[in-house]
Amino acid sequence: MSMEDPMTVYLTTTLPFVNARPHLGFVLELVQADVLARYLRGRGAAVRLHTGTDDNSLKNVLAAETAGVGVREFVDANAAAFTALAQPLSLSIDSVIRTSADPRHRPGVEQLWRAGAAAGDLYRRHYEGLYCVGCEQFYTPGELVDGRCPDHGTAPQPVAENNWFFRLSRYQDEVRRVLTDGTVRIEPIERRNEILAFLDAGLEDLSISRSVARARGWGIPVPGDATQVVYVWWDALANYITALGYGTDETELQRWWIGADRRIHLVGKGVLRFHAVYWLAALLSAGLPLPTEILVHDYLTLDGKKISKSTGNVIDPLDLVEKYGVDAVRWWLLREPPRLGDADFTEARLVHRADDELANGLGNLLNRTVSLVHRKLDGRAPSTNSLGPQSEKLYEALAAADARIESALGDYDFRAATEAVRAIVAAANRYVNDIRPWEFDAGHPDLEAVLATLWESCRAIAGHLTPFLPDLAARVTAQCTPTPTGRVPLPRPVQRRLGAA
Repeated sequence: MSMEDPMTVYLTTTLPFVNARPHLGFVLELVQADVLARYLRGRGAAVRLHTGTDDNSLKNVLAAETAGVGVREFVDANAAAFTALAQPLSLSIDSVIRTSADPRHRPGVEQLWRAGAAAGDLYRRHYEGLYCVGCEQFYTPGELVDGRCPDHGTAPQPVAENNWFFRLSRYQDEVRRVLTDGTVRIEPIERRNEILAFLDAGLEDLSISRSVARARGWGIPVPGDATQVVYVWWDALANYITALGYGTDETELQRWWIGADRRIHLVGKGVLRFHAVYWLAALLSAGLPLPTEILVHDYLTLDGKKISKSTGNVIDPLDLVEKYGVDAVRWWLLREPPRLGDADFTEARLVHRADDELANGLGNLLNRTVSLVHRKLDGRAPSTNSLGPQSEKLYEALAAADARIESALGDYDFRAATEAVRAIVAAANRYVNDIRPWEFDAGHPDLEAVLATLWESCRAIAGHLTPFLPDLAARVTAQCTPTPTGRVPLPRPVQRRLGAA
């Protein structure tokens, strides 16, 4: 990759329903997306990180009715809470869309509808089914658990009405082909296998509109049919291209979708079917390129139950940031959840990770290094290029970090990627303990080399840490950068002690 012709990457999160304020489960996806965006930018790629809010859901309407607030007022307030997450969580977001308010969105949804109609893929018929408002989808009886939605634990509502349908069944073989030949990669592979099993069971055509009456008049009208609104998922999935001007000014679409080297969707496992089947079929129908990667994370849970706005089982991420700091929150989200499987959240686990790995690990290393530079070198930055004695294992950890991080992020494994950074910190702390430089006198022949080894290790750690904890990485870099006078800033704690939760 050259700087003259950088790789172009369009990176997106799902759009959350705004039936309530943000919770920690969605923040997991935001932080993961931010890490990938920062990492790829650091390697020279041109990256557009996109997110937004899904405003046109019936569950938003019902929540507003319960709150006794107008739908527009309710949706605007909760959407604002989601878009306000960027600053406190140190997110490098480039693009935000609101599906009920952004002037780009409705024309694009209408164009996608017309493209499906032109392909002969839309028709209208009577339909009866079991509908979960929480998921905004129909379920077959066999998909329910004891007659209830597997995600929300609620009994779906029987619905009977005339809707517009998309000929999803027409695209079964082609969707399966692009998922098996590498055109669209799903990670982890276990999630891809789930989608292949779903396809093998056979696809039925998909209802992609709802009656205006049932939608309470909220949503995007179906082109040419004033009695129907576009199904919220058909509407929401289109955001990935309407945010780039599909249906309006398509300049950005040409660069970030049609001409992009990578089109990456980050999604939770509960909405994989929408992205890996319905969305691919819609794009094939419209003659548009497909995403190149769909990266799937599992759930955060509380006491083993999925964190969900619908059930009220939530943790406010901004409360956590206020209490523990953004570094601690981001670090737990990246260190604790496995690549496959849910992660149960407790404040005690967050505190333990931050205390052990940030305060006692990196903080202790940096504070000892800077303090030694002040005591032994009178605050002058180490200037030798010589390697400190017995530093082979430390330099092996440093040398291996690039490849370990690249491989881990390539596999969508944030735990393994951050472990590569933690391993350098651990190796550097072992080196300090083995060498014991605080016992060296000012004339010791290895003093400068040992401190230079530690100094450069801290600077390297800051570089590797930047995509994961950009604020902390910047503070580490600042403490390892001499002032214009050539002196090192006085040592100060990198990460405050959090104490017990």
